[in-house]
Amino acid sequence: MAVERHLTSSLGQMANPRTLLIIDIQRDYFPGGAYPLVEPEAAAEAARRVLDSFRDAGDPVIHMKHVWDAPDADFMRPGTEGIEIHPTVAPADGELVLEKASPNSFVETPLEEELRECDPDQLVVAGMMSSMCVDATVRAAADLGFSATVVHDACAAPDLEFNGVSVPGATAHAAFMAALADGYAEVRSAAELIADRSA
Repeated sequence: MAVERHLTSSLGQMANPRTLLIIDIQRDYFPGGAYPLVEPEAAAEAARRVLDSFRDAGDPVIHMKHVWDAPDADFMRPGTEGIEIHPTVAPADGELVLEKASPNSFVETPLEEELRECDPDQLVVAGMMSSMCVDATVRAAADLGFSATVVHDACAAPDLEFNGVSVPGATAHAAFMAALADGYAEVRSAAELIADRSA
């Protein structure tokens, strides 16, 4: 997949205490988009607060951007406005953007290599969807040996349905956060994370 370089150099060889990974906060997940989630604006604002704290500290930030290049794609289609990263968390100069085609951000992308290079003690994750790409990526990160923290209020999920049962987005989100917290990641709020960074 494509690598958008908002960088003039690599993320660097020095170890960093934390790296922020923002997954798929793209226009199609917002009102007016092709697949709006439940309360994506609140999640994006929380992600922005975390992003600002990383920028202030000079810590690495990586943005994932999903591209669904298939004839039957329902959203995140190439060439559409919906594929663009939402302005709330738009990449700044010096921030890396990686394109992906799988829910797992490590599949057929250089994400693992980039993370090995910056060698974070903690991989902090925010993004969309809680029930798909966030979940798949965090589980893969743990399997690869990375210590992950998920910022729960900086993630969002859609309303789901299974076997005739409707699952509200907030319930789906909570279920996936609970599962990740049970062995795969630390799950914290944006306020808690930022307070720790300021201490």
